[in-house]
Amino acid sequence: MAEADSSSEELYDESNWVFYKHRVDWKDVVPVPQDDGPFPIVAIAYSEKCYITFFYLQPFAMLKSCEKSERALQLTKDALDLNPANYTVWQYRGEILKHLNKDLVQELAYVKEMIEDNPKNYQVWHHRRVIVEWLQDPSYELSLTKTILSQDAKNYHAWQHRQWIIRTFKLFDNELEYVNHLLEDDIRNNSAWNQRYFVINNTTGFTEEVISRELAFTLDKIKIVTNNESAWNYLRGVLFHHCQDPNVRQTCEELYTSGNNSPFLLAFLIDMCEEKMERGDGDKANSLRHAIQLCEKLTNEYDVIRREYWNYIARNLTQRVNSSEDDALGTKKSN
Repeated sequence: MAEADSSSEELYDESNWVFYKHRVDWKDVVPVPQDDGPFPIVAIAYSEKCYITFFYLQPFAMLKSCEKSERALQLTKDALDLNPANYTVWQYRGEILKHLNKDLVQELAYVKEMIEDNPKNYQVWHHRRVIVEWLQDPSYELSLTKTILSQDAKNYHAWQHRQWIIRTFKLFDNELEYVNHLLEDDIRNNSAWNQRYFVINNTTGFTEEVISRELAFTLDKIKIVTNNESAWNYLRGVLFHHCQDPNVRQTCEELYTSGNNSPFLLAFLIDMCEEKMERGDGDKANSLRHAIQLCEKLTNEYDVIRREYWNYIARNLTQRVNSSEDDALGTKKSN
């Protein structure tokens, strides 16, 4: 390949790519090959383009000299196009951006493109967070995460970034409406249920009024799809951490007597039996009997894959009740 005599942007177009070793404006940098040792066990099959580009980012080349220049910035872009998961390159790029006092809004535009191409890449999201922190401007973040979540409603990195933005910059307004929209699209979206809890927990808190509203909301969703584990988990989060509600018990019992044998319903009923026994509410023996029957149903029909777990629950509840009765009898005799 003929030596390049220009450092123009054309050098960086894929169709006109010129290896760094052939670029006149890079002749002063001595590339350092990656050292994988004499006998690499599983050597990565890098392309020549990737291999040579990263020679210029090795510790004894650009990184050791700590050069912070336009060409170094372009080098990081080329390297990240080849491997966007390289945390060291992102870190180096951030240092260069700050040193050159670059337009960080333009950097957000660049990172947006990178995120759209690599939506589950932690390093890209982390770099974006760093830039937003420097700018102290969250203007673009809710729309970006909404776009990514419209493509994958359970993208962990997008949710993590969205929660950080909302909490840091107090952007809770309208978030419940957004969550409702997601649940209308997919009632089983566990991430949306989690976001609902996050918003309430960080705004109004679970007041008596909010608890009543959330229990009614969740029970309505459960009636639509009783095999929706996400809604049952949310119900547990609201109910068992904040209050007890007779309407929940009544709704669950009505579902059961109507012939519904959702494993999540049966598991919830077992929890309620256990709770009654612990509180000494009603006939303990009857509550235990009902719990054992539910465990047998799950073991033999409705959650066979976890049969050993339900057998364990049945044994554990029985042992606890028997132990409690023995303690009570011993106390009575001593008196």
